[in-house]
Amino acid sequence: MTDINSLAKTISQLQDHFTALWHEDLRAESNEGSLLDLIVNQHRQNFDLWHEEDKAREPGVADSEIAKVKRAIDGLNQARNDMITQIDEMLADGPLSEYQNDSLPWNSETLGSIIDRLSIASLKVFHMKEQTERTDATPEHLKNCEEKVARLLIQQRDLGISLQVFLGDIIAGKKQNKLYRQFKMYNDPTLNPRIYSKPDQ
Repeated sequence: MTDINSLAKTISQLQDHFTALWHEDLRAESNEGSLLDLIVNQHRQNFDLWHEEDKAREPGVADSEIAKVKRAIDGLNQARNDMITQIDEMLADGPLSEYQNDSLPWNSETLGSIIDRLSIASLKVFHMKEQTERTDATPEHLKNCEEKVARLLIQQRDLGISLQVFLGDIIAGKKQNKLYRQFKMYNDPTLNPRIYSKPDQ
């Protein structure tokens, strides 16, 4: 069972672990348990998004390849956002179900959204650290990137603390765990007019 009192630390450690692991073996999978598996899978969407977006930034890449990448990005982003909602629902229906009180104040950002931001923070730290290990870069570049790593680590730590404080406030009866839905429209053939109608209509 997931320990809600140390959940933020566990999540951050898992995200860092799999960020490094997937750069060595893309086939690596999680077997952490239902909620943590979902969180790792959501992190994988961000991992794949990061590297898919890099493909479109390569100098000289063909327009046809950029179109393929854009469609892949849309699919990954849809899965990422769907999983944010699933994380929120799983937390609400599971470890936080007994603490729900609709009369309490709420956050503008859900727990799942904060977990998503932690995921991106993990990727930023990893890739900025890579820059500090380059042998083809100037000393100025390496120093600049080392300073950025230090700042990113602070941001990642503070974000984790914010997540744990929010969880603590829910358990202590200070805030409610209010669920919001992403309702992304761009991939929905019933909501995006570019899909459900022809441009000349």
